[in-house]
Amino acid sequence: MNRIRNFCIIAHIDHGKSTLADRLLQMTNTVSERDMHDQVLDSMDLEQERGITIKSHAIQMDYEFKGEKYKLNLIDTPGHVDFSYEVSRSIAACEGALLIIDATQGIQAQTISNLYLALENDLEIIPVMNKMDMDSAMPEIVSEQIMDLIGCDHDDIIQASGKTGMGVELILERIIERIPPPKGDPEAPLEALIFDSVFNSFRGVIAYFKIVNGQIRKGDLVKFVATKKEYYADEVGVLRLGLEPREELMSGDVGYIISGIKTAKEVKVGDTITHVKRSCEKAIEGFEEVKPMVFAGVYPIDADDYEDLRNAMDKLQLNDASLTFEPESSAALGFGFRCGFLGLLHMEIIQERLDREFDMNVITTVPNVSYKILLSSGEETEVYNPSGMPASNLIDTIEEPYIRANIITTAEYIGSIMTLCLEKRGTLINQSYLTAERAELVFDMPLGEIVFDFYDKLKSISRGYASFDYHMNGYKPAKLVRLDILLNGEMVDALSTLIHFDNAYYFGRRMCEKLKELIPRQQFDVAIQAAIGAKIIARETVKAVRKDVTAKCYGGDISRKRKLLEKQKKGKKRMKQVGNVEVPQKAFLAVLKLD
Repeated sequence: MNRIRNFCIIAHIDHGKSTLADRLLQMTNTVSERDMHDQVLDSMDLEQERGITIKSHAIQMDYEFKGEKYKLNLIDTPGHVDFSYEVSRSIAACEGALLIIDATQGIQAQTISNLYLALENDLEIIPVMNKMDMDSAMPEIVSEQIMDLIGCDHDDIIQASGKTGMGVELILERIIERIPPPKGDPEAPLEALIFDSVFNSFRGVIAYFKIVNGQIRKGDLVKFVATKKEYYADEVGVLRLGLEPREELMSGDVGYIISGIKTAKEVKVGDTITHVKRSCEKAIEGFEEVKPMVFAGVYPIDADDYEDLRNAMDKLQLNDASLTFEPESSAALGFGFRCGFLGLLHMEIIQERLDREFDMNVITTVPNVSYKILLSSGEETEVYNPSGMPASNLIDTIEEPYIRANIITTAEYIGSIMTLCLEKRGTLINQSYLTAERAELVFDMPLGEIVFDFYDKLKSISRGYASFDYHMNGYKPAKLVRLDILLNGEMVDALSTLIHFDNAYYFGRRMCEKLKELIPRQQFDVAIQAAIGAKIIARETVKAVRKDVTAKCYGGDISRKRKLLEKQKKGKKRMKQVGNVEVPQKAFLAVLKLD
């Protein structure tokens, strides 16, 4: 066990984690030259295309140092705020962390939040200043920031470049010298923490674990503590670029187990694996249940695909433990699921993965957050779907979730960022300067306001320089109303939203204008209305497609033309009674893009 080191790489988005991981794999000859490509650990097409890490990836490397062979278990983690749950799970399986900071950008919001996650778990932190080969690198300024943040010495900071490979050997040496080996007793009953899992259509569920105590051999009868299910370990092994089987794994090892589990529900991330005969007394603690931030309905475009969608969701949840879902139905869209996501990027990625990996065409409704409603009878309910909102005469108060947002930016953008946050009903809590040029703003803001386009606006206002991170901060009372969209007097429940009273009129008007552009013209007039309760606050009309019925009247009396027009009008009226309006998929998505 003294020769094992478990560590993860944490950083803000785009600071070069995956590139540095590539160099570490090359340096330790874990990946052959033939198999090497950029972002080698990012196995999903989506990750390669967008250049972001979505899933944490574990891999084992061998490295010889001072004549002794060491096993290094590396976990590359995502940097985006929506995937911080992946980071927290990876940190639970490690004893140390490489904190990577971009020498051209300095410390950003996600750097700080990931660092706090690591410190809460008592990890040894090794600071690395990446992208030192770039002309715009500012080593003096950035190292000052790092020393202020961590309280380390100047010599502790490793100057490196993931692109050229500079400083990579020093990183490997520091990992071995500074990060403690895993603690554990190989003779104790087996305790292994599941930190991730994937579904393989041939072999069933593959669970990734870290052994805290004890050892596991191929063929052992094991038990999953949370689900109380028992299985034989058909195969155990370590994670290389592929899966490498081993006869046994000892405490401190990170590996995988295949036991022919067919249903995704039977494996829970954060669960403990133990032996049936000599089982541990209790499960490993300290693993948080995920709390979704944003809710949206996901419906199959073809109603017959409902069961396929359920299977796809089960398999996705296995691979992405932060996805939560439950069945629901809608008058406009039929049967589907109410899903909980960690943010808008997470929602977009899930939608894209459903399409690519499972070939599912889905419609996603307007995202919203969950509200606490105190009824006049004294009961309290949670509502995260506008259609589940009780009648206004039964409601005493509505409370909405608030977040504590940390925004780090350069001094020149402070004014415009403050304006944006105040427009979104934020309250400034604190403003402090990290250096002469960089400031940190702390706001309390309603989560419902940042769900739509806050992140995009922040990036465009600050030309990409501001970084943003948030965590939940309780509930506060709010004046909220339900805004409904009516088409020809029929309510489209999928387009309903819960919104603050002050923004309702403007938002309703914008929705009507946008829908007018997107709903195709019919043979009759289509009235698009926005309503709060029985009060209509905005209206647009999509004019009917009309044929020139008077074309065959050359000259003659006006009454002949009038007679033909009246006849056409009657036909249109009758058509309106039988015709129904199809809302295209674009219209649901357009609501998200109301800028």
